[in-house]
Amino acid sequence: QVQLVQSGGGLVQSGESLRLSCVATGTFLYIGTMGWYRVAPGKQRELVASATTYGTVDYGDSMQGRAIISRDDAKKTVSLQIDNLKPEDTAVYYCNMIIKLKAVPPTLEEYWGRGIQVTVSS
Repeated sequence: QVQLVQSGGGLVQSGESLRLSCVATGTFLYIGTMGWYRVAPGKQRELVASATTYGTVDYGDSMQGRAIISRDDAKKTVSLQIDNLKPEDTAVYYCNMIIKLKAVPPTLEEYWGRGIQVTVSS
């Protein structure tokens, strides 16, 4: 069974940096797009960053210039570093991966991590 296990997060001060990591466990053929989303209090889910297998990266508008997403396919991991954190970055952050499963025929499935709280104090 495929699972995404997240780490990092916690309470940080405004202006500090934070690194989140997510590893995919289980058996599968390969991982397609990897990404991070967040849900802030009272708001809808929004894209933080994503990275395709071709090296294309995309960042949410609120992250421009402050975030770096990186993927390591050998380690089945995606990481996110956010610099210059602001109180409005306070949210639950979710890892997301599109994974091709070993099945007949092989299928693409979307997986989510359980979410990890990031709180930025001013």
